[in-house]
Amino acid sequence: MVGKPSRAARSRARRSIGLLGIGALLPLVLSGCSLEEAFHLGWPRTQPTDQSEMMMDLWIGAVIAALAVGAIVWGLTFWCVVRYKKKDDSLPVQTKYNLPAEISFTGIPFVMIAVLFFYTVVVQDEVNRMEENPDTTITVTAFKWNWEFGYDREDAAGEQITTTGNSNYIPIVVVPNDSRVEFFQTSPDVIHSFWVPDLLFKRDVIPGEGQENAWQADFHTEGTFVGRCAELCGAYHSMMNFEMRVVSPDEFEAYLDNRAEGMSSPEALEAIGHEPYAVTTVPFDTRPDSGQPSGDEGN
Repeated sequence: MVGKPSRAARSRARRSIGLLGIGALLPLVLSGCSLEEAFHLGWPRTQPTDQSEMMMDLWIGAVIAALAVGAIVWGLTFWCVVRYKKKDDSLPVQTKYNLPAEISFTGIPFVMIAVLFFYTVVVQDEVNRMEENPDTTITVTAFKWNWEFGYDREDAAGEQITTTGNSNYIPIVVVPNDSRVEFFQTSPDVIHSFWVPDLLFKRDVIPGEGQENAWQADFHTEGTFVGRCAELCGAYHSMMNFEMRVVSPDEFEAYLDNRAEGMSSPEALEAIGHEPYAVTTVPFDTRPDSGQPSGDEGN
């Protein structure tokens, strides 16, 4: 007959449970995340495109499935530890050729993989889908070490309206909300990568004739989002930032009208009631004997 656990054994059990709880909370506490951020599992809280929302849903679904599998596996493991704890020297019942268990262990993982594969293909196809007539097209030119954004409009001189960044100016690409936007990418020198973290998407910009590539996104949320180069492209790769400003369709048209009349990008943004310069990132000062650049340039 097995007696009750001793007081020392109960104390050790409570201490173990307490340590396990502390260990489970440590990642959240040390990361400095709020509870809301924790439930986003490290992903941005705002997904400004239909495609980014689909990718977020796929990720959350996959994580929930993984947590469910983990809970079942750990639960069965601890149940076996408790249920089949050695009580004496006699051998336990030996079981083999358990066909239902073997079918379950093979079939259930296969079904899970098939479901995840199906939804992954669905989301991937939507992210890569191209429509023949997007609402607007923006040309993205990545160069060492900055960005130029061109719009499908011309100014009074008949030249394409563009915004070009430099060492003192973070370029802002203005995008219309409630629109399908095509980004046509090109590079004159090395491989770069167009990355807006909140879009949950990035695409390499590959140099060379015939290497241009394009992708499209459906925007549904106005806002300001930081952009980066996600491909190591040289000495000043870390300084190759930009900002994406998603505005209403009317504001977008007004912005292009202002640019066509000769305004610079900061002037045109200010005229439609937006911050004239980037607010999500600032130029890097590479001159040790001077102050932070004021960001008073830009076209």
